[in-house]
This record gives sequence, C-alpha cells and structure tokens, in this order.
Amino acid sequence: MLTMNPAPTMSIDTTHTTVASELGDLTVVARRGAVVGLYFPHHWYRPDLASFGPYSAAGFDIVRQQIGEYLAGERREFEVPTATSGDAHQERVWAMLRQIPYGETATYGDLARRLEDGTTAQEVGAAVGRNPLSILVPCHRVVGAGGKLTGYAGGLGRKRFLLDLEAEVVERAHRLF
Repeated sequence: MLTMNPAPTMSIDTTHTTVASELGDLTVVARRGAVVGLYFPHHWYRPDLASFGPYSAAGFDIVRQQIGEYLAGERREFEVPTATSGDAHQERVWAMLRQIPYGETATYGDLARRLEDGTTAQEVGAAVGRNPLSILVPCHRVVGAGGKLTGYAGGLGRKRFLLDLEAEVVERAHRLF
C-alpha cells in the first residue's frame, strides 16, 4: 500500500475516466500513476468532481481490464497501483479490508476487535464508508452482525451483487475439485 498525504487536491498529475460496467459507470481517478479513487454513480462520499482533474481515456487500460475481469468472475485480486490518503485510523481499517479473502466476509465488530484499541463497530463503519477505492479495496466484504447486509457507499444492491459474484465464483471453483 502506498499512502500519500495530505488529502488529494487537483493537480496536473490527476486525471479521471469512466469505466462502463453492470454496476453503472464507475469513475476512476488516478494521480501520478496510481489509482486514488473508484466511485459508483451516486456514491455517498464522492469528492468534488473538480478534484478529479481532466477526463482522459488514456492511461487507464490496466484498471479497466482488471475491473472487467473481476466483474466477469475471472479475477480475484487487483494488481494496479493504488494510493490512499486517509487519516491514521482510516488507513488501519482500509489495510484490514485488503486482508479479507475473496468470497469471505467480516463484520464491523470483528474489525473493531482486531484493532485492539477500543474502536467501536460504528467507528469502523465510518472508516469503511470513506474508502476511496471501492471494489479495489473490498469494503463490500464487511457486513453487520450475523451477516446482515448493511451500509455501502455504492448502495446495498451493488454490495449484494459483489458478494453474490464472489460467492458464485468460489462455489464454482469448489465444484471443479
């Protein structure tokens, strides 16, 4: 994980594109060769569009390809450079999200307990909701107590889609062996 501070601002090094998908047109923001944002239409905490820099179709082929492969059930991990710029607490939570295996889930409470610093499930949820790299940093794999589907910055329908996609791919792989 590459962490960049301070919070992102528009610069000549920042560009964005859109990636058409069955989840809607995803907005991908890159800065200096690293993806710094991946947002759904009507994303809860989408930054001001002015911070995304100019639109560019160039330079996004790898992320476009890997998102397509993931959504087709052909990719389980992403290999694109990413950078986040959250506070220390957010960065710790986002690092934990990266550790949740494909096709599995963790609860907000599980993550709070793993932090071992008195963080509540609600505080974990706030950090999860601010994840700027939806899909790439798999915040959709975090569920409520008892596996209840709760909050997702891209909407619960998209969260359900992503969880079902991963469950189907894992199940299909198990049937092959």
